[in-house]
Amino acid sequence: MEKNLPSVYNPKEVEEKWYEYWERENLFYAEADSKKEPFTIVIPPPNVTGQLHMGHALNNTLQDIIIRAKRMQGYSALWLPGTDHAGIATEAKVKEQLAEEGFSKYDLGREKFLERVWAWKEKYGGTIIKQLKKLGSSCDWSRLRFTMDEGLSKAVREVFVRLYEKGLIYRGDYIVNWCPTCKTTLSDIEVEHEDETGKLYYVKYPLKDGSGHLMVATTRPETMLGDTAVAVNPEDERYRHLVGKTLILPVVGREIPVIADSYVDMEFGTGAVKVTPGHDPNDFEMGLRHDLPVINVMDENGHMNENAGKFAGLDRYECRKLILKELEEKGNLEKIEELSHSVGHCYRCNTTVEPMVSKQWFVKMKPLAAPAIEVVKQGKVQFVPDRFTRIYLNWLENIRDWCISRQLWWGHRIPAWYCKDCGEMTVSREDITVCPKCGRTHIEQDQDVLDTWFSSALWPFSTLGWPDETEDLKYFYPTSVLVTAYDIIFFWVARMIFSAMEFMKQEPFKYVVITGLVRDALGRKMSKSLGNGIDPLEVIDKYGADTLRFTLSTGNAPGNDMRFYWEKVEASRNFANKIWNASRFVMMNLEGFKPGEVDIQALTLKDRWILKRINDITKEVTQALDKFEIGIAAQNIYDFFWSEFCDWYIEMAKIDLYGGDDLAKKRAQQVLYFVLERALKLLHPFMPFITEEIWQHLPHDGRSIMVSKWPEYDPAWDFTDAGDMEVVMDAVRGIRNIRAEMNVSPARKAKAVVRVSDPFVMDILKNSTEIIHTLAKVEDMEFITQDSPAPHKALTCVIKGAEIFVPMEGLVDIETEIERLQKEHTNLEKEIDRVSKKLSNEGFLAKAPQDVVEKERQKEKDYLDMMEKVEQRLNMLKELK
Repeated sequence: MEKNLPSVYNPKEVEEKWYEYWERENLFYAEADSKKEPFTIVIPPPNVTGQLHMGHALNNTLQDIIIRAKRMQGYSALWLPGTDHAGIATEAKVKEQLAEEGFSKYDLGREKFLERVWAWKEKYGGTIIKQLKKLGSSCDWSRLRFTMDEGLSKAVREVFVRLYEKGLIYRGDYIVNWCPTCKTTLSDIEVEHEDETGKLYYVKYPLKDGSGHLMVATTRPETMLGDTAVAVNPEDERYRHLVGKTLILPVVGREIPVIADSYVDMEFGTGAVKVTPGHDPNDFEMGLRHDLPVINVMDENGHMNENAGKFAGLDRYECRKLILKELEEKGNLEKIEELSHSVGHCYRCNTTVEPMVSKQWFVKMKPLAAPAIEVVKQGKVQFVPDRFTRIYLNWLENIRDWCISRQLWWGHRIPAWYCKDCGEMTVSREDITVCPKCGRTHIEQDQDVLDTWFSSALWPFSTLGWPDETEDLKYFYPTSVLVTAYDIIFFWVARMIFSAMEFMKQEPFKYVVITGLVRDALGRKMSKSLGNGIDPLEVIDKYGADTLRFTLSTGNAPGNDMRFYWEKVEASRNFANKIWNASRFVMMNLEGFKPGEVDIQALTLKDRWILKRINDITKEVTQALDKFEIGIAAQNIYDFFWSEFCDWYIEMAKIDLYGGDDLAKKRAQQVLYFVLERALKLLHPFMPFITEEIWQHLPHDGRSIMVSKWPEYDPAWDFTDAGDMEVVMDAVRGIRNIRAEMNVSPARKAKAVVRVSDPFVMDILKNSTEIIHTLAKVEDMEFITQDSPAPHKALTCVIKGAEIFVPMEGLVDIETEIERLQKEHTNLEKEIDRVSKKLSNEGFLAKAPQDVVEKERQKEKDYLDMMEKVEQRLNMLKELK
């Protein structure tokens, strides 16, 4: 223990030192200890391609706050870290590297390409882990996992084989979302829909019998090459007579039927729609119902294939132009209208997705979804806040089968093998080299890999050793809480729940705490295109990790987006300095002090008050953390430390520290030490570095504040008279407000006259005159009865049971102060007039940036507020003349 802290807090000197110490001392390690209750969090695994962004910083700060508090509360607290292989994103990174060298992945071949990806992963895959450490994340790094670790790969194969053997995994032709750029399928939730302005083309489909035509409206004329019917609604009187007739497909000349299907919206377009089962999911379903052929007219690059006839080889959009030209020339194009409609894009590269029929692997979802729905309805898994429960249930109750195959090389390869000689397909946990049917060795493994989410769906139990019965799995599963963003409830949360119910027969976690997005100061989503992203590492470098963490903690409510303000960062930095300076003051006044029990009998009112308040705050912070109300917990400890401890108790304690009474000094030291140490412990989960640095300077027996005992509420500190201190504080506030309003110099001592209506209040105030004298700059207090007249030329404040008068005579030169305020009034009038003219100028409002206009509006509001206060003071002073 060093007695004195440096005069200035320097995060750069402190943070790296203590993180290395925590790792060296193995303090993040969670032991499977039968004497302790486990508490487990699995990290939402960031992509190995990832860099720490503000969403990561928020999510991991919240997890760290929870796990640090639980560790101090005596749990065997495991925060299990790891990263995700991120199939599409990682493969894209390496393909970019190869392109710069003039190669494609096909030039290298599968094995050499995967060697390059693994090399890339080894070089860059740990970047985000290092960045999480800079944030202060207290993960058990000895248990660091990667979704393509040997153990996790074993779990993936086990799951695939078991589901296949139960008939829940199947292979078949089905309509899928295809990304022509990433050249892979996408699940429905990997497609992001955006409203775009497009065109609606009205095309005449001639009837074979020559009796006319049927008008069809379409947004995608290039897919008409794959049309196999035109559909109308069976209730539509306009077209009922045409159902069953034959049309001639324009451009192609193929005969196609008119069918009736209730899916068709009679209000959209003409009420007749082309049916292209190979290129639209709804058309595919209609095709199944009406036994229509499926014609695929595009290849994996988004180019027209051999089924497109003379258009083969053309890009889909180039093909559209030529088809429209031909339709117009032949008189089949009636008109074109503007249309705003939703268009699906790849969530990775933003390419427009192409629905396409292909042979893929699927998971049957209805049987898996049922237990996952039930476990949430029964409350065994609870969403925080609860409103996300409905979102989760709605998705699972309407779920479609999950396409799990991806046309990539990086990922868990599908464990299915095909015999080239007899055509036998074998699904196996182990690699197959000999065909189990014909005994020959011409065996080839399926070329596709599994969707990244297939492996991360197993994360809560695969990371703990499943399918093996490990000690970690027995002790730490099920996990306790999952902290994640609302945008991956479908991607990840639902899949973890149904996977856990299928393979562990138990829910994967008790609580799902949903975080919102971190938006910029204007409420916009942070993005590269807007250039409004803020790098958390830059904030850490400039202000320290604790400042960033506390900024993200305060004002945070589960499920709600939050705005990032630099002013808030400055405020958090100021709070860190306040903690430092207050701690430094306490330590400088602990000479001769030895920690021990606080003597309750010797306490004064102010001591009982602050001990009750830290006791109350202990309960409030603990309860808020238990409910995952991180923002409320942070605000409670902030308000207590800054206002009650620093602004009030420390100032009052100076009376005892410097008053010459040794017993009073010793009592003040005991209370200051007790409150400071407890406050540091409550602050530690939010601001681990500064609290560790200060705690290590205090007298104690422990290794680290992070494994010290969490404070507990103590009924013995619930002093019934502690509230009496509020009377004293109200008196001080009242006198201070009068001094501030009248611009009284801090050097001038005031007189206070107290007219009391409640004898009990008189006793409290008389016993606390020294505090009032010191904190309110009062040299004399006079107590008068309720029927006594008010002092001459005095301003007054009213508190519970008393009025306090502060005579102005001799304290303020009333004439000079009136003159000063009148000048201030004149200046404010000029500023208000200037701003008002600016804001009434239509040219300024039209041309100036929005933030500049807002600043001017704020100025006007501030000037008007100042004017109101100046006028109030002038009126008061004129009354005193």
